[in-house]
Amino acid sequence: MALSQDILAELAEIAPGSPLAQARLTREAATRHAQGSYETLFSQQDADFALDERFAVAAKVAKWHNADALAAHYAGFGLADPTSVRLTPALTFARLLTFSPVEATPGAISALTLAGWSKEGIVTLAQLIAFVSFQSRLIVGLRLLNDKPVPASDAPVVAGPWHTVPLTKNGKAAPVEFTQLELGWEPWLAPKPLAEFTPDEQAILAKFGHTDSDYFRLLGRNLPVLEQRTLTDKGIFYTAGGLSRAERELAAAVASKINGCIYCASVHARKASQLSKDNAAVERLLAVEPGQSLSSGQSPRWQAGIDFAAALSVTPPAVTPGHLAELERQGLDTLAQLDLVQSAAFFAWANRLMLTLGEPSLP
Repeated sequence: MALSQDILAELAEIAPGSPLAQARLTREAATRHAQGSYETLFSQQDADFALDERFAVAAKVAKWHNADALAAHYAGFGLADPTSVRLTPALTFARLLTFSPVEATPGAISALTLAGWSKEGIVTLAQLIAFVSFQSRLIVGLRLLNDKPVPASDAPVVAGPWHTVPLTKNGKAAPVEFTQLELGWEPWLAPKPLAEFTPDEQAILAKFGHTDSDYFRLLGRNLPVLEQRTLTDKGIFYTAGGLSRAERELAAAVASKINGCIYCASVHARKASQLSKDNAAVERLLAVEPGQSLSSGQSPRWQAGIDFAAALSVTPPAVTPGHLAELERQGLDTLAQLDLVQSAAFFAWANRLMLTLGEPSLP
């Protein structure tokens, strides 16, 4: 079996020339680099994380998301033995990242190291799990926009728990509530020293402004995947027309509230607040307690967007035609709907990396 030319179009049954196909062409960079991320992750010939192991993990993660067609796609390749010494802890890690990334600790990484996983292999494993979490949500969202059936989910669509321990692993003060402050982030796995990147690799980091970032130099242990992921991010968030930039940032903050990612929420709530000029509404979202609805007290349009993004962000996704109908009542056309799907889905990827490879600290 070969990697699909456009796996998302195939599994969402998007007809060429349809309004949704045209919207995806308008978002060509996001479409191309989401596919590029998939192709890069599942074509690398890497002794640190073999392809049969990658397909085995991907099939399981897709299944946990109720993405049965995607799981079958990955299962169609040769799968490694899931009970092997290496894959048993890898699948434990995958379940943690899939269902409760906020519960990750440095111990989860230590378990992988003890099972023989290298730093490069651990980074690629985290990227793969987080990517399939993103990919599964894209398929659900695209199928919904394409008027195709989507699986039911009984996952509660409410704010999730977050870290309340006041100190990081290294003893720095840690945030214990959601905030718009600029935060630091401490890795639990050593970033790759800048001097170990080739000049061409350093140029890639510099192009995206990430040379001095521990987070990106850690993800740079698999630089081709990081590059495709960064280009996907830019294609989703930094494009003209469609959903307002403020509402895309809002969707990122909503996903981060679902997953309990204080760091990601701080960045994107701050941007949503700056762009919308509605700090009170953003603060209202950040103040929602675990187990509560995220859209209470918001304007009708923001309620519709928040409810949709939240339902797409839970595991398994719980978004329904009713959520889409509410977006349409608020005047969101196909391109704006696609922007919302992609913005929320991307933070299934981003949150899972931030929460499981390190932790935020106060400035």
